[in-house]
Amino acid sequence: MAKGEGSEQYSNTNLLQNKPLNEDDVKLATKSDRGGRLTVCNKICYAIGGAPYQITGCALGFFLQIYLLDVAQLDPFYASIILFVGRAWDAVTDPTVGFLVSRSCWTRFGRMMPWILLSTPFAVASYFLIWYVPSFDQGKVIWYLVFYCLFQTLQTCFHVPYSSLTMFISSEQKERDSATAYRMTVEVLGSVLGTAIQGQIVGGANVPCIPSALDFGRGVNATVFLPEVNVTKEYVSLDELVLQKKSYMVAAGVIGIVYIVCAFIVFFGVRERPDPTTLLAKKPISFFQGLRLVMGHGPYAKLVMGFLFTSLAFMLLEGNFALFCTYTLGFRNDFQNILLAIMISATLTIPFWQWFLTKFGKKTAVYFGISWVIPFMILIVLIESNLIVTYVVSVAAGISVAAAFLLPWSMLPDVIDDFKICNPQSQGHEAIFYSFYVFFTKFASGVSLGISTLSLDFAGYLTRGCSQPDAVNLTLKMLVSPAPIVLIILGLIIFKLYPINEETRQKNKKILQDMRNPAGITNTTLRQTPV
Repeated sequence: MAKGEGSEQYSNTNLLQNKPLNEDDVKLATKSDRGGRLTVCNKICYAIGGAPYQITGCALGFFLQIYLLDVAQLDPFYASIILFVGRAWDAVTDPTVGFLVSRSCWTRFGRMMPWILLSTPFAVASYFLIWYVPSFDQGKVIWYLVFYCLFQTLQTCFHVPYSSLTMFISSEQKERDSATAYRMTVEVLGSVLGTAIQGQIVGGANVPCIPSALDFGRGVNATVFLPEVNVTKEYVSLDELVLQKKSYMVAAGVIGIVYIVCAFIVFFGVRERPDPTTLLAKKPISFFQGLRLVMGHGPYAKLVMGFLFTSLAFMLLEGNFALFCTYTLGFRNDFQNILLAIMISATLTIPFWQWFLTKFGKKTAVYFGISWVIPFMILIVLIESNLIVTYVVSVAAGISVAAAFLLPWSMLPDVIDDFKICNPQSQGHEAIFYSFYVFFTKFASGVSLGISTLSLDFAGYLTRGCSQPDAVNLTLKMLVSPAPIVLIILGLIIFKLYPINEETRQKNKKILQDMRNPAGITNTTLRQTPV
């Protein structure tokens, strides 16, 4: 498909090895850059590549905590260690992979594509083993910790190159923004698919809760939750546990197949284009030099810090909403459908936010989109347990989730463009920019899951109990409302300092067009390059 042009596109050795430029280099880069427009098919193939990250991330975010506690039956303390260490491991893998990708040689398929293709089968295998309950008890914590960290590493080898691909599918801001909107739509659909696959398959094998003294002490009959449960039973039957374990493995297998299909579609349907502005770089720089340049770029630091706080807010909501619906609201058999309502709402509103940011600007979209969820976070903890109201709140919250999906990835290319203008002699750091943003997002997820599980442990969480102590219900309310609201407000305050508005974007666009102009490169770049 798109790979047939690779040999011509990447044949110039001076471009690959950062040697002094000549006229042929300029012509090659300019010729490649003229094909900046993307077809709908190109955008769809590119967008599909974002689905695996969201499908697996959504399944892990919504269900891993409850899986470790109620199916693998780990102590909440050990579960919190697994969740936090697995995410914190990205402190090493994301920047490292970003640096390795940035130093990779161009191949006939591009620089990013080999990473995407080769990491896929190993990522799928490690993901499947996360959802397998080993027969031994000693060492079970090590099992989950190893395969969770391994999957995070392999997922990074897929997602960092894929995210960086945004800068190489087109040099036009408009085309990149459009492709990003396609990608975010597919990613939210991926979240819907991940929630549907995991929720419906696992929900179909829901194991009855275990009545405790707490239930009878309150005068609560366990049959309120599941009428078929015999309250005289002291444990769940072995067949029921086996069925639930198998359901998680079936869901993991289905998600693994989808992961592989998506990877092949993006590999065969997208073509990388070398950016002519990278010809301005004199020589490669070390990892730490590149890191200092990237993290020292003011707009990038403010963007990352702002979305770090808002991501942490949504991760807290995501990681605890299933438990909140199950125990605090009492919707044990409906929580997977409530989660699905959130993601469907988010999917349907992605086009609206794309129109909104085009019409009113990206900073305005951030303020309106991220803050939209605040009143509904307040409402969900104030109302009595009412299923209809919960669905209404979930649909409304999905609108804000859509903004949180779209806006960071739409704003990040603008920051990279600004960096290229400010640092014309230091190019080719796209993977480092994206890897550190991915790292901070995953780090936020790890912190939120670790804090959540430890908080539930301290509050006295009962594994697979029919109900929870009042302290646990209060903790869940705090984790899905007050804590996220405070984090969102802090993030929005930081965004006030973000300097790239629509006027700045248009100026940067004109400067970059001049830099990519053949005459501009010939007249300026060749004079700057040592002969």
